[in-house]
Amino acid sequence: MSIRLKTSSAIPRSSLQTQQVILIKRLVLGLARHWLLFVNLLIALWVGLPWLAPVFMHLGWTGAGTAIYFIYSFQCHQLPERSYFLFGRQAMYSLAEIQSAWQTTNDPFILRQFIGNPEMGWKVAWSDRMVSMYTSILLGGLLYALVRNWMKPLSFWKFAILLLPMAIDGATHMVSDLAGIGLGFRDTNVWLQILTNNTLSTAFYQGDALGSFNSWMRLITGILFGIALVGFAYPYINDAFTDIVRRSEGALMKGSGQ
Repeated sequence: MSIRLKTSSAIPRSSLQTQQVILIKRLVLGLARHWLLFVNLLIALWVGLPWLAPVFMHLGWTGAGTAIYFIYSFQCHQLPERSYFLFGRQAMYSLAEIQSAWQTTNDPFILRQFIGNPEMGWKVAWSDRMVSMYTSILLGGLLYALVRNWMKPLSFWKFAILLLPMAIDGATHMVSDLAGIGLGFRDTNVWLQILTNNTLSTAFYQGDALGSFNSWMRLITGILFGIALVGFAYPYINDAFTDIVRRSEGALMKGSGQ
């Protein structure tokens, strides 16, 4: 009676582990080479979702729209008089118009609950400041892809100077809102009327409507914030990933015996 010995075709454990390590290194190398693409895609998703909230509400997909409003409520005050609206009569509404459609209140926690209606349209899940901030980061990241091979990072002082306008604008809004939404010095901007001798329209000085001083400041300071962040941080991130690429390529060549 002859006994046949079975030969094992299984891959040795050490060889399998080596292949897994090489795969992980290649994944790390791919991420390091294309980090900007991944970052831009993630930011594009984060920037795009707030705009989908009013689209979903308009289509009657209230569950999906409400979920987006809820998610972004942790990052933004979502005050309707400082937000863009889609599918309505206007791109933005005054506080008085919001109060007329919602409740006669100056409480921000009540005002922020208003997301719109079929007549006025539905608000974007971000305030106008957040839209300008994150959209400028996305656009800055796309532009950086064209210039990153020779662009040097902004100095700390240039970075701080570009952030200063938002710090001032945001801080003064916060202090002003302590008097109640629509009741603070940033709602009337009497100080600006005095400085400019009332040369511009009342609509420019007062409130938060599109085209007002406040809306322009939120737009401009948000853009400056995005430019500052990309110009300061991205070159350092790029240098770090370039170093990872160099070391990963060397490790892979060593592992392959080249």
